[in-house]
Amino acid sequence: MENHLQQRLYQPQQLLVDLRKTDAQQFRTALKCLLEDKQDHLDLKDIVIDLREMREQALQSPGVNRSLFLVTLERCFQVLSALECVEILGRVLRGSSARFLQPEVAEWLPQHLHVDAFKNLSAVFKGLYDRTSARAQRALYAWMTAALRTSSNVTDDSISWVSAENLWILGRYMVHLSLEEIMKISSVEIGLFISYDNATKQLDTVYDITPELARAFLERIRASSFDMKNTSTIHRLGLLVCFYDDLELLDTTMAQVLLHQMLKCGRLRGFQARVQKLKAGLLDIATENQTLSEALGSLSGAAVGLTSRQLESLSPEAVQTAIPTLSQVSGWAKSQAIILSAKYLAHEKALSFYNVSQMGALLAGVGTQALYSMDRRDLVQVLRGTVSQHTSQLSPAQQHGVLSKLSEAGDASPALGELQGPLFKEVSLFDLRRELGFNSTILKEKELRRSQALFLYELLSKVTGRPEELLSAGQLVKGVTCTHIDAMDADSFLAHFRYFENSLSLLSPDQVNCLAWKYWDVSRSSMPPFLLATLPARFLASVPASQCAPFLISLGKNQLDSLVLDSHKKNLVLRKVQQCLGNSVADEYTVDILGHLLCHLPAAFIERGISTRAWATALLGLRDCPDLSPEQKAAVRLRILEQCGHPQNWTAETVKDLGPLLVLFSGDELRSVATKFPDILQRTASELSGSQIPQAFLWAVFESVQNSSDENPRFHATPAPHSGGCHGVSAPSSSDILKLAEANACWTPEDLLCMGEDTFSRNVELLGTVKSFSGPQLVALKEKAIQVWDTPSCWREHQVVSLGRIALALNEAELGQLDLHSIDTVASLSQQTEWTSGQAKSILQGFLQDSGYRIQDLKSFHLVGLGATLCAMNVTEIPLIKISEFRTVVARIGKLLCSNHVLAEFKRKAEAVFGKPSEWTSSVLQELGTIAAGLTKAELRMLDKELMLYFQPSAIKCLPDEIFKDEERFSGTVCCAVDDPAVLAF
Repeated sequence: MENHLQQRLYQPQQLLVDLRKTDAQQFRTALKCLLEDKQDHLDLKDIVIDLREMREQALQSPGVNRSLFLVTLERCFQVLSALECVEILGRVLRGSSARFLQPEVAEWLPQHLHVDAFKNLSAVFKGLYDRTSARAQRALYAWMTAALRTSSNVTDDSISWVSAENLWILGRYMVHLSLEEIMKISSVEIGLFISYDNATKQLDTVYDITPELARAFLERIRASSFDMKNTSTIHRLGLLVCFYDDLELLDTTMAQVLLHQMLKCGRLRGFQARVQKLKAGLLDIATENQTLSEALGSLSGAAVGLTSRQLESLSPEAVQTAIPTLSQVSGWAKSQAIILSAKYLAHEKALSFYNVSQMGALLAGVGTQALYSMDRRDLVQVLRGTVSQHTSQLSPAQQHGVLSKLSEAGDASPALGELQGPLFKEVSLFDLRRELGFNSTILKEKELRRSQALFLYELLSKVTGRPEELLSAGQLVKGVTCTHIDAMDADSFLAHFRYFENSLSLLSPDQVNCLAWKYWDVSRSSMPPFLLATLPARFLASVPASQCAPFLISLGKNQLDSLVLDSHKKNLVLRKVQQCLGNSVADEYTVDILGHLLCHLPAAFIERGISTRAWATALLGLRDCPDLSPEQKAAVRLRILEQCGHPQNWTAETVKDLGPLLVLFSGDELRSVATKFPDILQRTASELSGSQIPQAFLWAVFESVQNSSDENPRFHATPAPHSGGCHGVSAPSSSDILKLAEANACWTPEDLLCMGEDTFSRNVELLGTVKSFSGPQLVALKEKAIQVWDTPSCWREHQVVSLGRIALALNEAELGQLDLHSIDTVASLSQQTEWTSGQAKSILQGFLQDSGYRIQDLKSFHLVGLGATLCAMNVTEIPLIKISEFRTVVARIGKLLCSNHVLAEFKRKAEAVFGKPSEWTSSVLQELGTIAAGLTKAELRMLDKELMLYFQPSAIKCLPDEIFKDEERFSGTVCCAVDDPAVLAF
């Protein structure tokens, strides 16, 4: 019986056949056993079945949910009550990815449900809205509205079937109503809907509403008995407030109320340029007949839209008065936080617990030196208070300023275990070794570096005999070594393996490999199949055809890239996968089984091996693959064209469902999409920000903004003040820049140079994040900064901080003009990784000259703030760094990709902290990072070969080529522990 049930977990299609064959009583019993929590065991006289275990396995098995869903739709409503069937459908859907909610599913849904069952099922679909494809949303909307139309008994087309209750039932699906349907809603019904207590909650969730539909709803509400200039009405509008369009005769108070309500508009999917334009209009009204300083406290989240010049115009007293509001606003740029923090603290001689605890989100604007200069007792109180939640917004330099103060002698310093958020992760290995008060409980919520985890696991394993205490302590599992795993007896290993399995994403491939060998030794018959992928190829070959389904399911639930790093080995695994599949993905069940493996299927397999039946489900999976190869992308593109036709024939739902896969298409192919669906294309582009985006896609987005801005003359010839040769140049507007995101890289240098001064000031921070800007474009933006702010010698800290990548265009002489006395200014520059050695040297020298510090005076937070510019130090300067400061930031310096002779000097300093290389442990080697690349050949030979696994990939990348030619120890173990292709090639 158990074997039969186990087999059905791996044969979900057969489970569907079995359930179809059952009689009514058997079907009822089967569903209740599988889906009801009331019964844990089924007693069949001489057989007792563990229903709980079976239920857990069934609902976690790919394909089983699909079979249960399909058979429930087919048979349940004839056997059980409608309410019971809806409950079952809800449970199955919520426990799945909802990927099998394809458009055709709507055709199988019952057409005449009892009203309560219909409401319950509609609620299930509303709850799964974000996990449902656009095409399926449209199909489910059609099913819901068909039922609602029927129940409304409306036969006259001029009368709307959309009642207040129907709007409530539709929930987020109300955004699928047509413009015509909305305009037909009676004023009585829309008024009744707005008066519902839960209307605001519902309207707060319509993230994908369009401006046209929002304005239509606002117009109908205005036609009801509700006064659109009444505070109570404004509070009920939810996200509709983001498109409020009745600014005539609006008074100051109402403008301020609207601005406060617009805090939620950041949740909208797209249309942020329109929102910013509305905020600007409301801001003008809100500040009529009063100065900005007088109105500041009433502006709420709209204050984020103030330019640097406006913020600088504020009086310190105004900022101090408004701090309770300003501290709660999210979205401050670093430059804004610097200005407001300085204003707030203008009359304070030093930071205190009271004034810092009031700052909230503005804490990031406090200088590193000011944080370090705080009284230790006050600082400890701050870290124990609510403001500690904002420490994640501090730069690494600021965080080390705090840690440096805490590490100074004195009773006021808290135990390291008390540190919250990212601060604990910055604690040095040296300081951890001095702390005695650690236990597994306080580490559960901590984020750990691997070096910290290695040290702490080894430390705590000596004082506790309960492995589960350590393995269940959050990220501490990162510190488990092969030695620890090998030392576990068979029973203990098997009993505790679930802790490893639940933490696979935290484990290195080396750790997983050790787990695989251990499992093979103690219980190979029950070994989780995915572990076979980490063992030599002969073990893969031993998987029989009968075990293919468990193997694929087990492997598909995990990330192959984190299990196998060697490309040759990965190809062997994928060959076995294809063999198990019979070189084809026949249906959606096979897609379910593949899981994450879908992302690794070869291009030829994607092109010819995935059946038409399976394609719709496979496409949803491929859309979420982060690193498809160029060949895979080409194959996906061809299949999309084959299945969906040419882009000029795509519907809005198709474009939405393709999402990030739109980048696979050429500019010509995307032109029709840009013309028909500019908002969807622009929204997709904004969601892709931060990733490498093809130029063809960026140009399509650029053209979509250009085409949709015909009514906006600002996109066209816009002469800027002092523009000289800007006549006829299409200068960017703030609206354009916000819509374009990464596609701002399509402006010519001339366009950028002709930008208006106010436009530049408002958008410099966003422009500084564009990764695709070329050298000439960055130079143009630098020249614009000089036009607006004067020469670099006049630039203030917040202006330098706001530049981002634009600062890369500063030459060595211009960098020398900057005021670099503040380590925070330098830290903002060192975040960029593309400096030449000459530029880096200029920044380093500029800081030393402007601050008055010598190398031997540098504190730990100075070293962190200098970042990559430390690589520009002379080898004679590095020995001058104090050991007491260096030892607390070793891990940070170990992230730098410096030249080998610089790393060799840092390695000598590391010896003063951790002893000779022959004395180094796994945690020390992990802590050192790239510094370990400074080891000589002789020192490398002295290291225990087992330690090679703890060389970081970045350190191996920094080793001279001749090391690999001479050192056999790098040819085996270490190359299996890294993921850099260059290293694997050795």
